[in-house]
Amino acid sequence: MQMNLKQTLGKELLIFDGGFGTQLQALGLKAGDIPEELNITQPELVQSIHLAYLEAGAQVISTNTFGCNPLKMAESQYGFATILQAAIDNAKAAKKSYGKPCYIALDIGPIGQLLAPMGELSFEDAYDLIAQQVKLAGDQVDLVLLETMTDIYEVKAGVLAVKEHSDLPVFVTMTYEANGRTLAGCDPLTMVTVLEGLGVDALGVNCSLGPVELTPIINEILANTTLPVMMQPNAGLPFLVDGKTCFGLDKETFAREVAVHVGKGVAVVGGCCGTTPAFINLLADTLPKAVAPRQITKKTRVSSGNTTVTFGDHIVVCGERLNPTGKKKMKAALLAGEYETLVTEGIAQEEAGAHVLDVNVGLPDLDEPKVMGK
Repeated sequence: MQMNLKQTLGKELLIFDGGFGTQLQALGLKAGDIPEELNITQPELVQSIHLAYLEAGAQVISTNTFGCNPLKMAESQYGFATILQAAIDNAKAAKKSYGKPCYIALDIGPIGQLLAPMGELSFEDAYDLIAQQVKLAGDQVDLVLLETMTDIYEVKAGVLAVKEHSDLPVFVTMTYEANGRTLAGCDPLTMVTVLEGLGVDALGVNCSLGPVELTPIINEILANTTLPVMMQPNAGLPFLVDGKTCFGLDKETFAREVAVHVGKGVAVVGGCCGTTPAFINLLADTLPKAVAPRQITKKTRVSSGNTTVTFGDHIVVCGERLNPTGKKKMKAALLAGEYETLVTEGIAQEEAGAHVLDVNVGLPDLDEPKVMGK
């Protein structure tokens, strides 16, 4: 199935499933319950949800493993590996019951801890946590979906872990707020720049907002990436009724708004919170089968975790003063490990109009790779 997926991706519309948690809650999942443990305690329930989405027209079902990483499952009585294998087995059982071709995606959500410097989890530990999931899944799945991500640094660790431990296609979706950025500050252009550089197979957005609110974000992604674009919106914005979370869009409105984005070139669609098999069924029945063509002009860009600079659109000013040559104060600061001096100089250059900062730590008495990392 992998080869077929890569051959048709971006040419034929690919339909994912919808909200899994929404279905579990409707079937009795209570606050505090661990959804991933249902793979073991109630496998028939998990399989029935997968099957309902397949019968509704989904071509891809995502394993019930959103939070199934070694860190989050450390206190589970069943253990991370047992739960993840059971989730894959449940998806495979649903696929067998369905009896028609479909794909299984290994669903990987956020690790649950912030990466340094915002948190204490190292990049290497994040990489290892995701690599364990990928290695256990092996060739039992058809692709890997990193979804609901907010930190592009965590995404980078995940993509590298997948690519260095498998040949599976990698799809990535990040979740955006109404201000056009993720909680960690990543904007759509930065996501596109980093993920294209990492060589993912599809990228886009999921959760947080509905298809209407996501419009400016999706438009920016479509205008800047040559890769297939994916969207799995919520069924509108959430609101509370008698303490219960509800969503504002019915299936008809949801399908109509998703169709607008498909008409602009979105290649992969599905649903997130508040969507059900009925939502996916309407997408499958009403959306065109072919992906609308887009014309994208490739550009050269550089990015940090939350800022991107495009070359060619305007003059790019490079700040060259983070350099100890001929600067006694900066040389002394580097040798003493007093990086506040460099931060102050960097901010001054940015305020003076620099778009890019060139960092130079070239001193004979320094371990340059170590100091550059700091």
